[in-house]
Amino acid sequence: MSQEQENRQSGDRSELPIERGFPIERVNEIAAKESRAKQWYRPIYTMHKWWARRPGCLFRAISLYTLLNENMDIEDFEIYEPGQNQTLGGSGNSREDLVQKIQEVDMDDPESLWDLYPKDIRVNDLKVLDPFMGGGTSLVEASRFGVESEGWDLNPVAWFVTKKQMEAGSTEIEELEEAFEQVKSDVKDEIFQYYQTQCPHGDHKADVMYNFWVKELDCTSCGNTVPLFKDYRIAKGRYENDDKDNVLCPNCESVILVDDWREECSCSECDHEFIPQEGTVDYGDYICSDCGQRYSVTERIQERDGFDSRLFAVEYYCTHCDENGAQRSQTKGYKPATPADKQLYEKAEQEWNSSSELREYIPDKPIRPGWKTDANHFEGTMPGNGNLPRHGVENWSDMFNSRQLLSLSKISKSIDYIDNDNAKEFLLLAFSETLRCNSMMVGYQASASKIADLWRTNSYEPPTSPAENNPWGTEYGMITFRKTWEMVLRGVEYANSPTERYVENEDTHETDEFRQPIGQNSVVKQGDMRLIDAEDEYDAVITDPPYYNNILYSELSDFHYVWLKPVLENEYDCFETEHTPRAESMVVNPASGKGDEDFESELKQAFSRINTALKDEGVVAFTYHHSSSESWGELLEALCETGFEVTATYPINSDLHKFTKGETVSFDIVIVARPTDERTPTSWRSLRRNIRRTANIARKSLEENRELAAGDIGVIEMGKCFAEYSKHHGKVHQDGEIMSAKEIVDEIYGIIQEDTEYGEIEVFLDLLELPNPTYTDLNKLSRGTNATSDEMKDMQLFQMEGNELTLGTWENEKRQAYIRSKMDNPDRDLNELDKAQFLRSLFEEGRSSREYVEQWGINDELRKVCGDLAEATGDDTYRKLLGENTSFDDV
Repeated sequence: MSQEQENRQSGDRSELPIERGFPIERVNEIAAKESRAKQWYRPIYTMHKWWARRPGCLFRAISLYTLLNENMDIEDFEIYEPGQNQTLGGSGNSREDLVQKIQEVDMDDPESLWDLYPKDIRVNDLKVLDPFMGGGTSLVEASRFGVESEGWDLNPVAWFVTKKQMEAGSTEIEELEEAFEQVKSDVKDEIFQYYQTQCPHGDHKADVMYNFWVKELDCTSCGNTVPLFKDYRIAKGRYENDDKDNVLCPNCESVILVDDWREECSCSECDHEFIPQEGTVDYGDYICSDCGQRYSVTERIQERDGFDSRLFAVEYYCTHCDENGAQRSQTKGYKPATPADKQLYEKAEQEWNSSSELREYIPDKPIRPGWKTDANHFEGTMPGNGNLPRHGVENWSDMFNSRQLLSLSKISKSIDYIDNDNAKEFLLLAFSETLRCNSMMVGYQASASKIADLWRTNSYEPPTSPAENNPWGTEYGMITFRKTWEMVLRGVEYANSPTERYVENEDTHETDEFRQPIGQNSVVKQGDMRLIDAEDEYDAVITDPPYYNNILYSELSDFHYVWLKPVLENEYDCFETEHTPRAESMVVNPASGKGDEDFESELKQAFSRINTALKDEGVVAFTYHHSSSESWGELLEALCETGFEVTATYPINSDLHKFTKGETVSFDIVIVARPTDERTPTSWRSLRRNIRRTANIARKSLEENRELAAGDIGVIEMGKCFAEYSKHHGKVHQDGEIMSAKEIVDEIYGIIQEDTEYGEIEVFLDLLELPNPTYTDLNKLSRGTNATSDEMKDMQLFQMEGNELTLGTWENEKRQAYIRSKMDNPDRDLNELDKAQFLRSLFEEGRSSREYVEQWGINDELRKVCGDLAEATGDDTYRKLLGENTSFDDV
């Protein structure tokens, strides 16, 4: 065996903390809080949307348990108390203290290292790669440990977002504030003039927060104009009216308060009686209120080449009323749109039509057909298919009204004229984020009284009642340029001096500021990760790879890309093309002609490249999400065939309660793998027993020592079982055939879901496979199982003569006497091992076994035990006892 091969074997390297245990309970309790308050826990991730972004606390924990190891010397790491920037000395800075914490981490109690989670830790001379960086969460968290980090992503928007996150820690707030004031001076008043309305409580103007629009179509029967309302509810009541609902009267178009929008009510202005819940749109059809004609919305849009739109209501905020102490319900509320409101829109539209110099900042180009945008172009079936042209949306600019195009183009142009390139790009980041809630592709969430997010379903779904946001923004409102800029500033402040929030005794605590800023020694690159040319360079790969068809990043990010392109195309090559790269994306997408097999093939290419780039002693830790055993089989096969062995898996917030019930499960887990070159051959029978033992030991230990749900325990069991299989991938024999990873995963699922005990028979079979088993071997194999040495001794499965252990095989006299004593006692049932060994002794004596076989019958368990005995001992006679196939794989 070569020296290189010896170096890459799992037995020659020390276990990392993350391979021994992982504090999922502690991570999940923080993650639950972080997901509800990202802007306070980790504001750097709220600077711009990225899809399926993992919690920062998860990747911090992964980094902590991956980057520290017991072989570190004192010069390899530094640990500081946040805020003081002083070494902890006797509290945990010595190598001995760190090694002790690492060595104490195990599956039953992984929290010894968790004490360091809120500390400012620096790890020296390590290099980390994320080849699928997406929104950059893993890079941000790894950089906080002071490592050298490098990230890759094919998508230019992901690259740009992560680039700014990593540059935030070296950016001064003052330069950003100065640039923002310039943009504000350029365009704020020009935009705000079009978002004013008459306050209903005085002779003064109020700021418009949102304009409410409704699409209209003509009735195909009577020609009546039909507004496309799914219902007439506008929003919940606020303040002293929080037990009521704001609704639109379909008769006089007043905005009124009612007790319950689901029940019949009478308009306080015109006495019209109606049920606000009953609109004119139902399951894709619109219904004429005059003649009752029902017709498809999208078909009618196609027939008349579009639709009409009407402004019908406004949500306002009045600074005058607020400053003069008016009731809160008067400072912010809803009102019907007036002729003046409609004229203001027409004025903005006129300016837009005459503003040719702004056109270069608008993406007035056709939308590329894709599964999310126009699935009719492609063959195949997959959830999430969209069809924008049927809704009258063919160009990117069709997603916006004229006032939005005018306002957004003015902001973009002003940003383009900023001299400070770094500040310009942060402004552009805020501008791109603003687009999420500033198009006619979003509606209004009446139940929450706020505008909807374009990406609430990760698809393009044109609403019949769009809500027009105030792009610049008022004191209140969501995802306006003003608000997103505030989020960018908070993100930059955090990046300069990050803190950490953690839970202790059910209370949340926040540390003082860390001295280590985010992004030092970090590089981000745009491109296909399969082009990474590094070899034996990285100590760790920490990532979140794509998952089949979970998110079609290219098609969704195009929406942001086409707005970023006018300002960035002359600065960066990756913004020169019309759209983001799609053909190279590793994702199942009929629009790219890619199915499951294509994704699986490309995933193998990715892991192969990662293996080449990783050092021999390196580690891969990544998160993964999918719901079928087949997909996990493909993942396991991809890892094993590219030279990895799985060493651990851990659950993270997921729908895991179904796991032990044999139902389809949506897994969300952390997978840990290490490079390996050696696979040893084995039989499936032998491996199955190892897997059963491993699962049983893990389950029993976790149930006794940790407060985990059954599904969480199942995932950890699965990781232990994957690790067992990884040692033998491609060399597991069953009936003369090599079993695939998919077949093994199906079996592992079954073993874990069976929840069967690993008892004396199983341990006895394990001992049979050892050349010279000892009492120490017996204790080792039975540890953590349901087997006890006393019970095995009573069953005469072994005897001790001095220090020598003798197994109770079929020819062992004491074992045979025990079996016959059970047969003579009608109150004692034989187990399948008893039966098999008794039949074997009859065969040796040349006596017929028919009487006993007919009496007992041949069931699957007896057949299995005979097969296991044949496998473990090399005695194929056990198969002949039952008239089974006598072939035997000598593995």
